Amino acid sequence: MADSLWKLCHLPTKTASQSVKERGKWESKKEFILSVTGATIGLGNVWRFPYLCYKNGGGAFFIPYFLFLVTCGIPMFILETSLGQYTSQGGIMCWRKICPLFEGLGYASQMIIFYASISYIVVLAWAFLYFFASFSGELPWASCNNAWNTDHCVVINNYNGSANWTSSVNASLPSSVLEFWQRRVLNLSTGIESLGNIRWELSLCLLLSWIICYFCVWKGVKSTGKATYFTATFPLFMLVLLFLRGITLPGALHGIKYYLYPNPGRLADPQVWIDAGTQIFYSFALCLGFLTTLGSYNKYNNDCYRDSFYLCLVNSGSSFLSGFAVFSILGYMSQKQGVDISTVAESGPGLVFIVYPQAVTLLPWPQFWSMCFFSMIILLGIDSQFAGLESIVTSLSDVCPSKIRKGYRRELLLLLICSCSFTFGLFFVSEAGIYILHIFDHYVCSGPTLLMMAIFQSVIIGWIYGAGRFSDNIEDMIGYKPLPLIKFCWLYAIPLLCFGSLVFLLLRYTPMRFNNSYVYPWWAYCIGWFLSLSSLSMIPLNMVWKLAKGKGTIWERLKTSCQPMDDVPVMSREMGMNDVSLTACL
Repeated sequence: MADSLWKLCHLPTKTASQSVKERGKWESKKEFILSVTGATIGLGNVWRFPYLCYKNGGGAFFIPYFLFLVTCGIPMFILETSLGQYTSQGGIMCWRKICPLFEGLGYASQMIIFYASISYIVVLAWAFLYFFASFSGELPWASCNNAWNTDHCVVINNYNGSANWTSSVNASLPSSVLEFWQRRVLNLSTGIESLGNIRWELSLCLLLSWIICYFCVWKGVKSTGKATYFTATFPLFMLVLLFLRGITLPGALHGIKYYLYPNPGRLADPQVWIDAGTQIFYSFALCLGFLTTLGSYNKYNNDCYRDSFYLCLVNSGSSFLSGFAVFSILGYMSQKQGVDISTVAESGPGLVFIVYPQAVTLLPWPQFWSMCFFSMIILLGIDSQFAGLESIVTSLSDVCPSKIRKGYRRELLLLLICSCSFTFGLFFVSEAGIYILHIFDHYVCSGPTLLMMAIFQSVIIGWIYGAGRFSDNIEDMIGYKPLPLIKFCWLYAIPLLCFGSLVFLLLRYTPMRFNNSYVYPWWAYCIGWFLSLSSLSMIPLNMVWKLAKGKGTIWERLKTSCQPMDDVPVMSREMGMNDVSLTACL
């Protein structure tokens, strides 16, 4: 009887017979380059960098931008890409391999990505709505003859003869473009307290965005690598096309002058330097686990060090080029309407969904240029979105490979993440959605959060694991050591600059407001701080858990949990030593 029961409980199941799938690698170096290019070149390059440059001294802004690029951007880019390639693990397991005590850093980064993916994709839903609207005979935001327009609506383009009159119109009366954005797309409520109804058109666009992201990622690097051949190259092609069109317009040089004319006096303002530093972190997707995950699919001997330099230059170059594309159009727009360029220069959603749609109505074939612009916005966002999804799924798969890399479990996990994210995302396509989006944007991927993550990463690699040892690891992979400047930045420049920036931001902290007017209720601020702290709290919570389950005195537990795991790749010159693990070499 007992023997029969034992046999019944140990019958081979279909799940047990399934073998664990291999992790996989990029099929070619091009796939890695295009994937990282698509992940890092996003909306921040188009809607944030040009405005920051204009606002912070024009050409003079390139001085702090270049300094942060050299001292923080490139060294952090190399650190994260090399870490993923060296450990062949995603954003969580790479830290467990290098320094188990700080494994929580990986969980924190994946939580930030999850929060960001829920909110970031709403921008794609807006862009899809504008893209589909571009196929109409007349752009719906080009006139006031629509059901959503008010009696006070004006078509600004019809009044370009008087600069003073136009300026007063801009200040006091809503334009047709503004009403399309606020009343047709968002149907903006009075505040976050009034959630309102879900915008069904936006919810369908949101669903479409998630479906596209799912099928770009569902087969791992096999599908992601193939998708980037189009999603990473087409936006750059469209950016070049918009740039060429913009510089041929009357008034383009006037706009470019505003973009680049240096004002060295602005460099005395500390906020200019903070803006430069945070822009580097935003546009390079640092401290989020993107680069670590994508680098983990490289071959061990890939020259990730050289690739990092090229990718950083491409990223910064695209930001620079987008400034020409945007401000040449804005220069034409200001001349056509007879207003100063400062009245039309904006950043963020205001540039993409108000200013640029207004600009295309001034061009011949406005539908064509509108489709070009919003297709570029969609693909820029899609790339970053599915890179974030790939990072989450890869990181979880690396933690539990025997449970997830079997059968269709990875696809089902991805479907679960996308379904949950879409469900939460319905709040963002309600009439109060933009108020909620502003909370996520301000607290989740904010400057303080990324700066804290950067400080932890640089201290772990530079001081706990050892900058010299990590340089040796890179040498083992690529055959030569990084520049001494890179090691200096890991040890000193990054932690000191990030700590100084963090202190400045905390000292200058002011409560969040929407459009500098709407004040959020107290519970909205509590939600924001919860989002911010829930990710960062993973670091100390994991440390406490690691130390609690360790053996020996507190000092012995600390020492043990700070040592790399034995299965970290051993450097070539140590391979001749018999049975010597990396821990024993400390």
